Amino acid sequence: MPKPPPLSSLLSSPELERSSVVANNSMNRERGLTGVNSYARELGVDLLAHLAHRPAPSWLDLCSGEGRALREAASALPAEAVLTAVDLVGPLVPRPAPPALEEIVASVSSWTPARTYDLITCVHGLHYVGDQLGLLTRAASWLSEDGLLVAHFDPESVRHADGSTAARGVVSALRAAGYDYSPRHHRLTLRGARAVRLPFRYLGADPAAGPNYTGQPAIASHYAAA
Repeated sequence: MPKPPPLSSLLSSPELERSSVVANNSMNRERGLTGVNSYARELGVDLLAHLAHRPAPSWLDLCSGEGRALREAASALPAEAVLTAVDLVGPLVPRPAPPALEEIVASVSSWTPARTYDLITCVHGLHYVGDQLGLLTRAASWLSEDGLLVAHFDPESVRHADGSTAARGVVSALRAAGYDYSPRHHRLTLRGARAVRLPFRYLGADPAAGPNYTGQPAIASHYAAA
């Protein structure tokens, strides 16, 4: 096992967001709604079907990149739809947003919505969030009563203070809280709003953890028992 970083070298969320790993310019920020390079393919969900038949469907996309998927969805959803894109830097190519879409430049580690959503997605975004478990527990309360959360999650990126993997315990705790995890697809899902408490206390993040299953550099999130 690689020598773990000293706890004093772990980064807080604001420090992490200034690191070169989080500012990785080779990230795929251009995924559309459907097709080869798309949310539908990555998440294995027909997102429009989930939102269909709702008079005012709502979708929150965390770490949204250029926001292409939400822009494409806006043209297929009712005018009353509420689409919210949250990204640390926002679209790199500014363009007019459709009326249903709100683009917010903010850290998902500290941002909180003023409403609930029928759909919450995070496509390969948690790999660059320090307190991944904290965001997952907060997002559970942002769902509507029958809302759906779908996010990519790498359990091996969650470590104990000594650097050893916390994957097994974290997956067990998430499943006990109501989440479903697919190891094959590295996808975490949750249906329906709820209050979630996980038995972990965030210590900080290591941006030098190296590539994860995507082949891209990612961070490791360190936790102690709560």
